[in-house]
Amino acid sequence: MKFSEKDPAENKESHAAKNKTGWTCSLVGASLVGAFGSSFLYGYNLSVVNAPTLYIKAFYNESWQRRHGQPIGPDTLTLLWSVTVSIFAIGGLVGTLMVKLLGKFLGRKSTLLVNNGFAITAALLMACALQAGAFEMLIVGRFIMGVDGGIALSALPLYLNEISPKELRGSLGQVMAIFICVGVLTGQLLGLPQLLGKESAWPYLFGVIVVPAVIQLVSLPFLPESPRYLLFEKHDEEGAMKAFQMLLGRADVSQEVEEVLAESCMHRNLRLASVLELLRESSARWQVITVVITMACYQLCGLNVIWFYTNSIFGAAGIPLEKIPYITLSTGAVETLAAIFSGLAIERLGRRPLLIGGFGLMAFFLGALTITLTLQDRAPWIPYLSIVCVLAVIASFCSGPGGIPFILTGEFFQQSQRPAAFIIAGTVNWLSNFTVGLIFPFIQKSLDTYCFLVFATICATGAIYLYLVLPETKNRTHSEISQAFAKRNKAYPPGERAMQSPPPQ
Repeated sequence: MKFSEKDPAENKESHAAKNKTGWTCSLVGASLVGAFGSSFLYGYNLSVVNAPTLYIKAFYNESWQRRHGQPIGPDTLTLLWSVTVSIFAIGGLVGTLMVKLLGKFLGRKSTLLVNNGFAITAALLMACALQAGAFEMLIVGRFIMGVDGGIALSALPLYLNEISPKELRGSLGQVMAIFICVGVLTGQLLGLPQLLGKESAWPYLFGVIVVPAVIQLVSLPFLPESPRYLLFEKHDEEGAMKAFQMLLGRADVSQEVEEVLAESCMHRNLRLASVLELLRESSARWQVITVVITMACYQLCGLNVIWFYTNSIFGAAGIPLEKIPYITLSTGAVETLAAIFSGLAIERLGRRPLLIGGFGLMAFFLGALTITLTLQDRAPWIPYLSIVCVLAVIASFCSGPGGIPFILTGEFFQQSQRPAAFIIAGTVNWLSNFTVGLIFPFIQKSLDTYCFLVFATICATGAIYLYLVLPETKNRTHSEISQAFAKRNKAYPPGERAMQSPPPQ
């Protein structure tokens, strides 16, 4: 078919000019504000419970003794603490299941705005728990904060994926991962004894959550909604055009609108797919399997163990108690730097090498950590080698696996399937998160220094699977990515089947 009568050199020049869209103030603002009020809070809540652990347990004991007239039993205290840590993931699962309904009626941006209500409510409950003498408020607050995280980790990557040009899709998606790491680092920093990590101030660690939520609440309304959402689901062509103009920083966005309209026409008879429909869709079978395995490896790789239980890991490595908060702070700094590196490198190196290489290096360093922990009594310098291994594991994770799974979930599926895909990915993510948070203390007790071999095996298995199955998605349209999976699926996506000619023999 003949599309244009223009001179080829003119077409090439026009195409090059189009690719110079680059970063605009609106793109930067939407990604920063969206991530600060969403993924930042997720990262912050991963690490914030670490520093005040002893004070919170003492608070539980005092509350229990006041009510029952006797100290709390050690097993009951361990159970309460495990629930406090892991209920965050249960809330995350609930939030994930709410995203499709919220996103359909409110849109991507408004879902993020409404989500701040959960964060503010949770912050008030947790900050006032000590004064009220009710440890249940802390547990309920952690659950509600988990709901906020579940919504954020599905709605934010969906929003970022849909507002970004394909040339910036990876870098923009990594903004979410960078802010998770910045959140972890902030939680560790504020948890230092010189700041809020002391007995009289630990409730303020949870009250701080209000600040990013309020900043997003007052800033995000001035930024555009996803133009793809406006076109596909609201059929608002004028609104989508204005959103494109604001995001791309130029008046002529007719080509972008035409491309999305063409895709919309291709899928005009398709409604939003349910989770069951997506699971049954043969043309998306390997995309779903890949997302499930990648998300499971994302949580089961052992990184959350380091985030949740950093102090106990370094204590077991023989590090003096007074040095642990500062060494813990170094983990947040390393993961932030590694995430920034990934954001800068992802559009050059691609998703595939960063993801496979990240999981492969994690498997190696987790194996090395097992050796150093096993031999830590043989020489005074070996415990510090354990710290090097922990930092290397964190750097390996944040250089690829820390953010790319969310990017792939947005890239693998067409518009009608994407909300259901994020529900599947989020469900696997939070169930895996809950499992690790709940059972790791028992794995550590049973296997001692060999516990990290479990996570090394998971990382190695994930790297092998991705090497065999994952195609490169850098600079490819959603349709091109679907075609990359078509041969393995032995089926074309809905809406494209009629347009495909038989594959060459």
